Amino acid sequence: QVQLVESGGGLVQVGGSLRLSCAASGRIVSIRDMDWYRHAPGKQRELVARISSGGSTTYADSDSVKGRFTISRDIAKKTAFLQMNSLKTEDTAGYSCHAQVRVHGSFSHKGYWGKGTQVTVSA
Repeated sequence: QVQLVESGGGLVQVGGSLRLSCAASGRIVSIRDMDWYRHAPGKQRELVARISSGGSTTYADSDSVKGRFTISRDIAKKTAFLQMNSLKTEDTAGYSCHAQVRVHGSFSHKGYWGKGTQVTVSA
């Protein structure tokens, strides 16, 4: 009923930038939080950034992304973005989108995941 499709990943050199997009589609009534997670080989999946329906943002606890990554969303287009600047090799990971979505016929929000997009930062 709901699809989240990420795009914008790729190969970039250290110091470069990428902008990821996550587009939601389906029989959607509303979307609450939209999140970006990343999963690097040998590491646990971690929350990178979160944006609420009201535009409030939260970033990973570590200082690894603060000041470099910016999450935003277009409510009308049901799309979230992750602008990543000054990329480092340690940012290499699969980046996945997660959203809390209420669909037609439902009275509650449920979490959905996209399939992810790979970001590779080369030295």
